[in-house]
Amino acid sequence: MGGGKLHADEIDIDVSGVRRLIAAQFPQWSDLPLERIESAGTANAMFRLGGAMTVRLPRVEGAAGDVEKEHRWLPRLAPSLPVAVPVPLVKGMPDEDYPWPWAVYRWLDGETPVVGHIADPGLLAEDLAEFVAALRRIDPEDGPASYRSERLAARDATTRAAIGELRAVVDADAATAAWEAALNAPAWPGPAVWIHADLQPGNVLIADGRLSAVIDFGCLGLGDPAVDLIAAWYLLPPEARGVFRSALERDDAAWERGRGWALSIALDELRYYRETNPVMASIARRVIHAVLTGT
Repeated sequence: MGGGKLHADEIDIDVSGVRRLIAAQFPQWSDLPLERIESAGTANAMFRLGGAMTVRLPRVEGAAGDVEKEHRWLPRLAPSLPVAVPVPLVKGMPDEDYPWPWAVYRWLDGETPVVGHIADPGLLAEDLAEFVAALRRIDPEDGPASYRSERLAARDATTRAAIGELRAVVDADAATAAWEAALNAPAWPGPAVWIHADLQPGNVLIADGRLSAVIDFGCLGLGDPAVDLIAAWYLLPPEARGVFRSALERDDAAWERGRGWALSIALDELRYYRETNPVMASIARRVIHAVLTGT
């Protein structure tokens, strides 16, 4: 199945292969137009089916479990959330050419935000805070651990290794100091709560300058609420970060952990994708700069 690869263990996925899967498993949709959606996303290949549906197929085995998780949890979480989230329609099955479950979702309108080109960042900050707060309030009973459920200390070795590897392109001393400050922040004292854990540009949609949808819940689960503070550096310019923080009433310790999460994730993304995914690498560079300089 084709397309540029982002991972060494990634399988080929192209329009003809997806069309064959649809014709075999959901023949009622076999005559609808199908086109690949160009995206900086790294875990799934996405295609628009007709005008009202999205087909999403995991690129690697590690993302295959997200299909079942989203089908189970998104319908339960959606009624408590203030913006749209993906609506799973059907779950496709693996076959002799494609090895994992895949899914068809309802199409969600909107555009991915670009920091510096958001009409009213303060309003977006308020919308993001409302989403994060609503998600956190949902009963965590039986929820799975988030993909990012570990404490920051568990990321220490890989984060320091990324700083060392990227020494030529980032301020290693400043990055190390920021990382150590985050490690020294008091840990989250409460129980784990629901977090999206990947609030960055490719995973949110805006319409008329407001948050209209949050998508790709592959990292969804229970964890430290500070993880969702990464939105401050991934999605907002400096003048709107205070709005976001105030709306969530985050204390200094949580903010420092959130800053550490943003730095660690961005360093890892830049290290991994700097040669294969220019969009993701550019976002990561901007986030690292924002964390280290406050701009």
